[in-house]
This record gives sequence, C-alpha cells and structure tokens, in this order.
Amino acid sequence: MNKIRYVAGIEYDGSGFYGWQWQTQHRSVQAVLEQALSHVADHPLTVICAGRTDTGVHALEQVIHFDATPNRGLHAWMRGGNSKLPDDVRITWVQTATIGFHARYSAVARFYRYIILNRPVKSALLRQQATWCPAHLDVEKMHLAAQHLIGQHDFSSFRAQGCQSKSPMRAMYFIDVYRQGEQIIIDISANAFLHHMVRNIAGVLMAIGQGKQPVDWTLQLLALKSRKLGGITAPPDGLYLGGVYYPEHFGIAKHPIFNKLPPDAKRFD
Repeated sequence: MNKIRYVAGIEYDGSGFYGWQWQTQHRSVQAVLEQALSHVADHPLTVICAGRTDTGVHALEQVIHFDATPNRGLHAWMRGGNSKLPDDVRITWVQTATIGFHARYSAVARFYRYIILNRPVKSALLRQQATWCPAHLDVEKMHLAAQHLIGQHDFSSFRAQGCQSKSPMRAMYFIDVYRQGEQIIIDISANAFLHHMVRNIAGVLMAIGQGKQPVDWTLQLLALKSRKLGGITAPPDGLYLGGVYYPEHFGIAKHPIFNKLPPDAKRFD
C-alpha cells in the first residue's frame, strides 16, 4: 500500500529532553514522537522536523512530517498520538502534505523567541521556561543593537565553535526586542540558523542591555567574524522555536509574525 505524507504542528517543553534528535542513551523529542505515532500507524515510522532543537530548548510550534499508510483519519493521528505522548509534548494539528513538501527543506523562514525574566528574584514557576537576569536591562539599547544584524551577513561571531554548517552566511529578516512587564522578549527570524546562533545573539544583547558593551558591539562582531570575541552563550531555558514559514502553495497556516517577512524572502539552500 502506498504511503501518504502527513504534516503536523508540535509543541513541547524541552526542559526534560536532551534535544530533538533521537539518541540511544537519552530522552529526545523525536524518539517519543516516533514511538507514539508508530503505535497509531501500527508500523514503524520516521519523523522529520523543520529544525532540530538543543537540550532544554522548547517549541511553541515545531513542524514535522512523516510517511504512513493511509489507515487513519487526521483526527485519529492527533488524538491517538497525544494519548501516547508524555505530558510535555503535544500534537496541535495534523494535515496531509502537498506533493513535494519537506518539513525542513521546504521552509522559507524560521522564527525563534527568547524570553528573559528581568527582575531581582528568580521565578519558582518559570525556572526552566525563561532565562533569569537580575540586573536591569535597557531594552531600547538592546533593540537598537539588534537592528545591525538584519540583512545577509557572515554570522561567524554568533555560531558555536563546533557548528557543522558549511557556510556562516544567513539572511536575518527581522529581530525585535521589547518588554512585557518583567519579561524581555527577543523575536528573531531568518532563513536558517547556525548552531547556538540565537543564544549567542541573546548573550550579546544582554551584555549591551547591562551597559557592559556599546550599542554598536553587534556591528563590530559581524566585522570581526570570530566566535572567540563574541561573548557568552545565553542559557537554553528561555529559547523557543516559535514557528516555521512555508510557501503558500503548501497550505500550511502562517504565524502572524511572518507578515514582517520581506517579499524577496526565499528558501535557504
């Protein structure tokens, strides 16, 4: 029997996982999803994601695809899959994929959100869902510094030293830094991201927000192209994969934040 490709939206609390990718020794998001969906399918299947997340990183909406025999309705995939998943992972929607769709390679842009709890006292409730910074952060300086990163740049100063990407070039579409009460939010979108890129950007912006570095430090780091000079890597606790944008012909609902994308945004090769 021919298989059908399905596409689904997934949310998860990453604090109890050693990242997305399947591992033999540790708990991963991919492993629990494959186990749950294979049970529903009544045959083994492989889940492909739009972007792998690291240990402790969360997802507001990860996008996946999987190929399975057409023996279940869409509601059955979601209801049955969720019934077999642990409480820290949920399937939020499922639909059949348009011909040619691939969760990773069809994506035009990805959106990440970094949340900083900016108050003197740690949170008992958000201890693994936000990054705590007790020192006051100047959000206006952080936002201004972040604007230097928009456009196509060599992001070598913001990639992990062990990053395996062939090229450090990425197109940053937008980055907004704003305050909501005690939280500072960094919303960032690009065609693709280097390993630890968002966390490294967050670390740099936090240093600028505390007055430890000037507003144009982001511009200096782009020119230096050296991770050794790029400051600290912010913790994973506050990092969320917020959403993935695909061309309209794939029929996947677009997060409203992607309305900010430039008209010439295109898939990263």
